[in-house]
Amino acid sequence: MTGAATLVIGATGTTGSRTAAQLTAAGHRVKAASRRAAPVAGAEPVAFDWYEPGTHAAALEGVDRVYLIPPLGDSDPATVMLPFLRRARTAGVRRAVLLSSSAIPEGGPAVGAVHQALPGLFDEWAVLRPSWFMQNFTGAHAHAESIREEGVIRSATGSGRVGFVDAEDIAAVAVSALTGEQAPNTDLVLTGPEALSYDEIAAIITEVTGRPVSHRQLSYEQLRDRLAAQIPAEFAALLAGMDRAIAEGSEDRVTDNVQRLTGRPAGTFRALAERELRSSS
Repeated sequence: MTGAATLVIGATGTTGSRTAAQLTAAGHRVKAASRRAAPVAGAEPVAFDWYEPGTHAAALEGVDRVYLIPPLGDSDPATVMLPFLRRARTAGVRRAVLLSSSAIPEGGPAVGAVHQALPGLFDEWAVLRPSWFMQNFTGAHAHAESIREEGVIRSATGSGRVGFVDAEDIAAVAVSALTGEQAPNTDLVLTGPEALSYDEIAAIITEVTGRPVSHRQLSYEQLRDRLAAQIPAEFAALLAGMDRAIAEGSEDRVTDNVQRLTGRPAGTFRALAERELRSSS
């Protein structure tokens, strides 16, 4: 490893915080980027805002690789991301690892356009396309809140299965992709070791915590209208549509990419629930 640093964008978020922690634990220099330059143990905090180009030069100083988390909720992130990436290349960044989603193919909507552009910008690159996060059921996510407050998970996924993945495993793959001798130079769909329905997720949480949790199945329209009470209608329809796609089987798959890149098997949902839910129940 050179003396250059790795810039972790979104260093206080779900995968960014874990990626920064795993990099520093392995002895790598990390610049931890967030809007408020929040302190991150073992890393150098730096202010970064996708929409404030004035923050970009200082963030890129002394950096030769970057972990990219797109701006949240932006339906066209390429507009701000591509100018930054061109600037990063000019500033000496050699390797870029982008967080996308299993639901978004190369050239697809939103971050799919950034995915498509990445190989033309950097010789060393990877696009991580994780399935849905296991942490959606344990952290500050709406599912986690309804589990704690009501013992209910609401979705329009029907009996569709998802290869839920642990954010710790996403971070471990990010570290491998950022620091490995060879960059993956491909996109990697990341899942856990099994595909589970929301009914099965509810049953595992019930077993682990001893508190009954049920999956309440909504129609696409019911979920869309429920979400639209809290978020813009267009975004509500998009999220409800993702659940409908799951019901139709879009996420019913598992890959071995976590094991291939990290050398250890992907963690199970039961293991995560025992780690993150048992103590808080």
